Amino acid sequence: MELLDGILRIDEFLTVTLGIVVLFVGKRLNKAVPFLREFSIPEPVTGGLLFSVLFAIVYAVTDVAVEFMLGARDVLLVYFFTTIGINASIKDLLSGGKPLVILLTITIAYMVLQNLTAVTVAGFFDGPAVAGLLGGTVSLIGGHGTAIAWAPRFAEDLGIVNAMEIGIACATFGLILASLMGGPIAKFLITRHKLTPDKTQAQDIGVSDESATAGIDAHDFLDAVLAIHICAIFGLLLNEGLAELGLKLPLFVTCLFAGILITNLIPDNFPRISGTRWPSRTPSIALIAEVALGTFLAMSLMSMQLWTLIDLAGPILTVLTIQFLIAVSINLFIVFPAMGRTYDAAVVCAGFGGISLGSTPTAMANMSAVAQRYGASHMAFIIVPLVCAFFIDLVNALLIPFFLANF
Repeated sequence: MELLDGILRIDEFLTVTLGIVVLFVGKRLNKAVPFLREFSIPEPVTGGLLFSVLFAIVYAVTDVAVEFMLGARDVLLVYFFTTIGINASIKDLLSGGKPLVILLTITIAYMVLQNLTAVTVAGFFDGPAVAGLLGGTVSLIGGHGTAIAWAPRFAEDLGIVNAMEIGIACATFGLILASLMGGPIAKFLITRHKLTPDKTQAQDIGVSDESATAGIDAHDFLDAVLAIHICAIFGLLLNEGLAELGLKLPLFVTCLFAGILITNLIPDNFPRISGTRWPSRTPSIALIAEVALGTFLAMSLMSMQLWTLIDLAGPILTVLTIQFLIAVSINLFIVFPAMGRTYDAAVVCAGFGGISLGSTPTAMANMSAVAQRYGASHMAFIIVPLVCAFFIDLVNALLIPFFLANF
């Protein structure tokens, strides 16, 4: 940790440590405030937003900006999505084939609408209308990574010198809205339609009270870590192979697919050094998934530098307010009916709330909070990651250049 030129840089170790503290603070606040618990606001969102506000106050009072080293956060993201792949089965993927196609179709159409909305609203402000794309899929569905990757193109080709700031601001506000949207939407649908899970299932993320009581021994935990590392190694090799072919994907995407492939190709009786079966859908995998996702999201939200968004707040809030209203409407009136008006559909809607304005981890955190309150939904945890962790990046890579060339 060092203070230099008005910036307090927090190293990796302290960043992870503070992320854990933020997660516990969020948990305590959710227990103490019925509103947060009732509307399934994810615990890392509660704690992360609180700390980001506190760091903004520190900056306002002392003029010292807190900056975190976030390399460990990216490792946690790989861990989390690898567990999702390990929990996936071909049977579930086949049964989720039709819902997957439906959700993907809706999402692609929504991406087009999101960009059209952004360009249209931007036309009412000074500057080129195409700059509005920074408030569309570049930053919202695309998230911070896509906004950072495309900002130089907007700056160099279109002369939008503050493209990076606009993109990051939109992604940040979008992340906050997405984190707060999924739980209330799912609660509304579940309550109004009196929905319940078709059957009792083990949680995809987190450990049930029964599992927590029974305990998880050290060998179970290490076996799960070994399986995750094996999949991550294959995922890294797959990622490098695809990069050689010209297809660049985030590492967590290829690790997700490596987990799916290995889980479904290894026979149940395949000999393993641990002497146990492959740990798909075990309490240990679910526990690691919860820890990785919660800490990742806590670190992401606590590290937001809210004071950098003040100058851009007016136009951005106008765009995001309209985008928010459209996202909620699409969720309630299109996604839920198209997915069958079931409990699984309501959980998918919580995830779509995260996809539409936030990021893949936000979608998963929204669904996890809902599932742990009302019941598991394997179908939702299969199709939503495939849509938002794989297909969205591919579609966005084609959609953004199309709008840049035609608007």
